[in-house]
Amino acid sequence: MPRARPGPPRRATGRRRDAAPSEGAPVSRLAFSPARVGAMVARYSYLLRGSWPRLLDLMYWPTVQLVTWGFIQRFVGGAAAAGGPQGKLAVGAGTLIGAVMLWDVLFRGQLGFSLSFLEEMHSRNVGNLFMSPLRPLEFVASLMVMSLVRLALGVVPVTGLAVLFFGFNLWGLGLALGFFFANLLLTSWSVGLVVSGFLLRHGLGAEELAWSFMFLLLPLCCVYYPVAVLPGWLQPVSWALPPTYVFEGLRAVLNDGVVRTDLMVEALAINACLFAAATLAFLWFLRASRAAGTLLQMGE
Repeated sequence: MPRARPGPPRRATGRRRDAAPSEGAPVSRLAFSPARVGAMVARYSYLLRGSWPRLLDLMYWPTVQLVTWGFIQRFVGGAAAAGGPQGKLAVGAGTLIGAVMLWDVLFRGQLGFSLSFLEEMHSRNVGNLFMSPLRPLEFVASLMVMSLVRLALGVVPVTGLAVLFFGFNLWGLGLALGFFFANLLLTSWSVGLVVSGFLLRHGLGAEELAWSFMFLLLPLCCVYYPVAVLPGWLQPVSWALPPTYVFEGLRAVLNDGVVRTDLMVEALAINACLFAAATLAFLWFLRASRAAGTLLQMGE
């Protein structure tokens, strides 16, 4: 009877494959990673550096708005220079250019967030990102950083043009400007999160929201006029929006020389609630998109 052939000898291994990792080993993929956030920011930075039309677009619209409204302010102020009952009009006209520039902070902050997200959708890369170790909150953090970068490239040069052409120094607002920026950025990121969630769930057919959603808030945020102008039933709706507090605070600084910290604190409290709700909404949209299987089918 033939004997059975011995099988190949087993190779010795350092530890069993099913052995648990040592207790001291870091589980990096479960922790928030600044390195992954930095990698995403670097990716978007390369896209900006490699495309001069993208860089031009960041500065084009803020410059057009500044020049247009700046000359409107100059005309209105010149017409009221004679004094008399039109004197108050001249004071009010001084807030126009400041309101335009702060509105651009709000709009460009949201647009910078949403456009970075759209870059991934147009390249059909969203599914790849969420199959990688990148966590959703790290992705959101990278979009927030790029929103700041795009905002700085688009708005900061325009503040110099405002000084050169119209003698309006936005940085002269001092501490109040820091409150204004913080509140406007939080609002813009909250809107950007909700818009990105809609895009995740409904695809590029909802792309128009990235450009138009903020303009739905424009009349209610009282950018160019005080809240008292609105009908009484609409004023509570306006006061529920954090940008309203910012633009009321801007008018208080320019017209009365008073920094309304009470308005800024109220705006910050509302913004904290809105940002938390927007983050939860984005995560819910992401889960719904995964369940529906649309992450790999980003189309119209």
